[in-house]
Amino acid sequence: EVQLQASGGGLVQAGGSLRLSCTAVGFLFDDYALGWFRQVPGQEREGVSCISTTEGRSYYTDSVKGRFTISSDRVKKTVYLQMNDLKPEDTAVYYCRACYVHENGDSYYVHVDNRVDSGPWGQGTLVTVSS
Repeated sequence: EVQLQASGGGLVQAGGSLRLSCTAVGFLFDDYALGWFRQVPGQEREGVSCISTTEGRSYYTDSVKGRFTISSDRVKKTVYLQMNDLKPEDTAVYYCRACYVHENGDSYYVHVDNRVDSGPWGQGTLVTVSS
């Protein structure tokens, strides 16, 4: 059974930092890209970041560039999202899924890769940024 377990969320004041973790179980970690998505209840899901092992590159949506950093540990089979200078608009439930990106001009758009089994969505991890 494939499981991508997201953790590390919490409550933080604007300008603060959090580090999210996604541990992969039953997933071909070295074969597919993994990324982070976030969603506010009643709003559309947004792709935040995607890291590609094949390309050795990281991608970010414009709103988090310069503030968030995605990384991976192949031994631990874990993907991280270091979030700095958090803003209230970053408040959301964050999920970890297989991902791919499209480039449009200078912007990158992160999408769920539905060709890959990421297992159940689960509950994600909640990030709340207060002003």
